Amino acid sequence: MSDAMSSQRITIRISESLVKRLKKQAGMKGRSESALVREALESYFGEDSPSSSAYDLAREAGLIGCVRVGPSDLSTNRKHFEGFGESR
Repeated sequence: MSDAMSSQRITIRISESLVKRLKKQAGMKGRSESALVREALESYFGEDSPSSSAYDLAREAGLIGCVRVGPSDLSTNRKHFEGFGESR
C-alpha cells in the first residue's frame, strides 16, 4: 500500500474455513492477508471511477441516434408527447 493512499481499518467476521483459505493463499503468493482482501474488494467493486450519466451509458450502448426514421423535432416538439405516459 502506498503512502499516498489513506487507509482505514475495518473489522469483519469470516468463517474458519475462509480464514484457512485466506492464510493459505497469502502464504502461497507471499502477500499479506490484508493485501489479498483489498485486491478482492477492489476487484468486486471495480475501478473507482465517477459514475456515468444516462446519456454516457446510452451513447456507449449505441442507443444515441438509433432511430433511423422519425421527425427531426421528436425530442423537442410537445405534440409528439401527447398521451405519453397515460394509461390506455
